[in-house]
Amino acid sequence: MTKAPHDEYILTLTCKDKTGIVAHVSSFLAQNDGFILSSQQHADLATGQFFMRVRFHDAGRCPTLQCLRDDFLPLTEKFQFNWSIERADTKPKIIIAVSRGSHCLNDLLHRWRTGSLPVEIAAVISNHQTLEHMAKWHDVPFIYLPVTDDNARAAQEDAIVALMDDLDADYLVLARYMQILSDNLVERLEGRCINIHHSFLPGFKGARPYHRAHDRGVKLIGATAHFVTADLDEGPIIEQAVERVDHRDSPEDLIRMGRDIEARVLARAVGWVAEKRVFVNGNRTVVFR
Repeated sequence: MTKAPHDEYILTLTCKDKTGIVAHVSSFLAQNDGFILSSQQHADLATGQFFMRVRFHDAGRCPTLQCLRDDFLPLTEKFQFNWSIERADTKPKIIIAVSRGSHCLNDLLHRWRTGSLPVEIAAVISNHQTLEHMAKWHDVPFIYLPVTDDNARAAQEDAIVALMDDLDADYLVLARYMQILSDNLVERLEGRCINIHHSFLPGFKGARPYHRAHDRGVKLIGATAHFVTADLDEGPIIEQAVERVDHRDSPEDLIRMGRDIEARVLARAVGWVAEKRVFVNGNRTVVFR
C-alpha cells in the first residue's frame, strides 16, 4: 500500500533494556523523515525490560509501509526488539462475548457506533439469546453458542476459536460473559482475551456479590479489566476504577454504580489495547495513557 505524505504510524517495541535504544530509534525516524508526535518509554528496573510507543508521521521517504518496516529490521536485530509498525488508523477486530447482562455490551456497541472506540466489532457471541436484539439493532452479527454439558462446552469453545479465525479477529472481549474458559482456550488466546469483573475479588466470590458487600459495609466499589490467563480473574490488569459508597447506599445502588464502573473500565481497556498502549510485563502491564 502506497503511503501518503504525513501518514501517521505507531511504533511499539519491547526488549531487554540497554543503553542507546531511544537514541537509535529517534535517529532512525529522523533519517526516514519521521516527525515524532508523541513518544513514551519505560524501563522496568526489576525485570530489566524496556517498553516504547512512538506515534509519528513521515514525509514519504519510504513509498510503502513495508519499505518502512524493512528499513527498521537492522535495528530490530541489533537490539532484539519485539516490535510492530502499524498505521495509526488501524482498527483491530474484536468479538464480544456476553451472557445476559447488557451494560458492558451496550456501552461498547454505542461507543463503537459513535466512533469513539477505535475497533471493528466483527460479531457478538453468547450462550444465551437474551441480547440478540441489541446486536441486531447495531447491525452486528449475533451468534448463539449454547453450553449444556462438558462435551458441548468443548465444542462451543472450538466454535469460538474457529469464528475468530474465520473473521480474522484480533481479540475476544468478555463483556460480562459468565462462563469460565478452559485452560486450553485461554492458552490459545494468550494475550488476546480481555475480561471485566467487579473489584471485590478475591472477596465476595460467587452469587450476589454486591449484596454481600453491602452486608459487610464496604466503602469502595470498583471494577477491573485484565487479560485472561489460566489463573481465574488474576491475569495482568489493564485498568481499574473505584467509587466511594456509604451507609446510605442500598444493594441496588451498589449494583447500579458497579455496572456503570464496569462499562467504563472495560471500554477504556479495550480502547487502550486497540491503540497499542498496553504491554504485558510478566503478571503486570505497562500502559501508556
